[in-house]
Amino acid sequence: MTYGEIDQLAINTIRLLAADATFNSNSGHPGAPMGMAPVAHVLFNKFMKFNPKNTKWLNRDRFVLSNGHGCMLQYALLHLFGYDLSIEDLKNFRKVDSRTPGHPESHDTPGIEVTTGPLGQGVCNAVGLAMAQAHTAATFNKPGFDVVDNYTYCFLGDGCLMEGVSSESSSLAGHLQLGNLICIYDDNHISIDGDTNCAFTEDVVKRYEAYGWHVEVVHDGDSDLAAIEAAIKKCREVKDKPSLIKLKTTIGYGSLQQGTHGVHGSPLKADDIKQLKQKWGFPEDAFHVPKEVYDLYGKHSSEGASHEDKWNQLMSKYAEQFPNEAADLKRRQTGDLPQGWEKNLPVYTPADAAVASRKLSETVLGKIEGAIPELFGGSADLTGSNLTRWKNAVDFQPKATGLGDYSGRYVRYGVREHGMGAIMNGLAAYGTILPYGGTFLNFVSYGAGAVRLSALSQVRVIWVATHDSIGLGEDGPTHQPIETLAHFRALPNCMVWRPADGNETSAAYYIALTSKHTPSIMALSRQNLPQLEGSTIEKASKGGYVLHEVPGANITLVSTGSEVGICVDAAKYLEEKHGVKARIVSIPCFEVFDSQSKEYRLSVLPDGIPSLSVEVMSTMGWERYTHEQFGINRFGASGAYKDVYKKFEFTPEGISKRAIATIDFWKDVPNVRSPINRAFQQHI
Repeated sequence: MTYGEIDQLAINTIRLLAADATFNSNSGHPGAPMGMAPVAHVLFNKFMKFNPKNTKWLNRDRFVLSNGHGCMLQYALLHLFGYDLSIEDLKNFRKVDSRTPGHPESHDTPGIEVTTGPLGQGVCNAVGLAMAQAHTAATFNKPGFDVVDNYTYCFLGDGCLMEGVSSESSSLAGHLQLGNLICIYDDNHISIDGDTNCAFTEDVVKRYEAYGWHVEVVHDGDSDLAAIEAAIKKCREVKDKPSLIKLKTTIGYGSLQQGTHGVHGSPLKADDIKQLKQKWGFPEDAFHVPKEVYDLYGKHSSEGASHEDKWNQLMSKYAEQFPNEAADLKRRQTGDLPQGWEKNLPVYTPADAAVASRKLSETVLGKIEGAIPELFGGSADLTGSNLTRWKNAVDFQPKATGLGDYSGRYVRYGVREHGMGAIMNGLAAYGTILPYGGTFLNFVSYGAGAVRLSALSQVRVIWVATHDSIGLGEDGPTHQPIETLAHFRALPNCMVWRPADGNETSAAYYIALTSKHTPSIMALSRQNLPQLEGSTIEKASKGGYVLHEVPGANITLVSTGSEVGICVDAAKYLEEKHGVKARIVSIPCFEVFDSQSKEYRLSVLPDGIPSLSVEVMSTMGWERYTHEQFGINRFGASGAYKDVYKKFEFTPEGISKRAIATIDFWKDVPNVRSPINRAFQQHI
């Protein structure tokens, strides 16, 4: 446990790379990297197991930088340890199209495990990574074959601890007894507003002990490398609790502004960097890395490559003794699903009974869970309402609770929607699990920050979002989503599905499960929906299709979910009472429909005929598809769902009234153009 000049040289190299990069871009946060360089050095060089030449090696230790504004710390480490990140990449920090963006992005930078930045998210991702490791180990490890035994390490700051989402996930991690998770808290007492004494004076140690965590305290994180190493060692020995190390550091260590918020979010001044380099014996030129540091870290990276070689040998023997398990594990890492799994998707005809789409979703899960063993999901305390648990599912729990074990595939998230969303991003990032989670659609908004990061970081997670509209009835406006779909439909790379019947529900799951790089939200009804004539899995898989075509139609009724069946009745009413012919189009998913060819979209929503959208939500966004919109741009109402629908006139009569008004308004317009026809495409 002896440390010498070479260790200090490496630490100061990390500090100065952070200072130079933020100065060079005239933007960034040098303080956290400078304060956490010592613990980063000890962790990466003494403990972490990784191979920079293969960033996807399954049994690597995972590192998450939850205080993502300090990303120059991580970029410097990745470069120094030999990842595919050059000194030029560091010079391009925070510049357009560089591989070193302003906060860590997993799909942009080799070696970044999860996309972090919004504070608190990374801690939750780390919980998800640790859960995924525990489940994968319980599923695949055999006596003499520790296929996965990696740790997840996470750096976090005061801001992460202040964000409520970290509390949700930390509480669950304590309950789950995740001994493979070690978090290091950068206790530097500074946030953007200044000293944390102005807003954050709780006892973090007591809080985490109350969550069921093991806690270590290191009083000198600036220079006591031996104490840092000893603390990490102790945490690794605790197998039945996650661990937190409270590490006292000085933000911007060495700077003229060290210990103040002035070094938190602004680059150092030129004279400050100059005095640092003089003090630490570095030349004045920027981005200088001593050869001894490359050599030191290169040695550790070579050891990591050797670890992977041994692991590959172990896996060869494992494949001989356990060929089925080995093949399954290998397949999971590709993201491909087992061959023929889709044959399990249920198919419906109009003769089948009317069923709520949340129940249809439960049927899908029950049919496919045996064919897709990586499916791993749960609910935020609404299992009986979301219908997310298949029969005979085993709960993911520590054995000590007597409630299940780590091989279980059903997670009891508790009332923690925000934490659940961020945990799912970590589960997806591990590489062996396909996560889903349930709540009411209205409360996906609680997890909006996590959903946004799912989309940005291109991970496959599925939200089973039931009680999708005023159709939930008596719970009233506090639970009835109005703006929610418009919000998530506006989110790039996010599929929002609102299926109208059984075939559309199966199609939604088919596309969600086969789209490796896109999250999905399934908006599902509480009330029963009829099985529609004209719906098929194949048609619905295009995101939008003609459900009912009529020669010489006067209007196109365009709808989603529970309102499609009402439009079918409205079309009959229009013909019987007014002699008006209506085509019917269902668009269960905007994002998928938008990805179809323009020719196909125009066949669904053609020129020459006015169109009216019908959805019991905000009308925002529908102008891209229809000439007129019928929706709800106010809050809902409490009452039996049929009465609520009647109040807002979402009935065959109410829809017909608006259809007639649409036809009358557009009748004198020559050459009615489809809204699909535009001067240019809005999306890139």
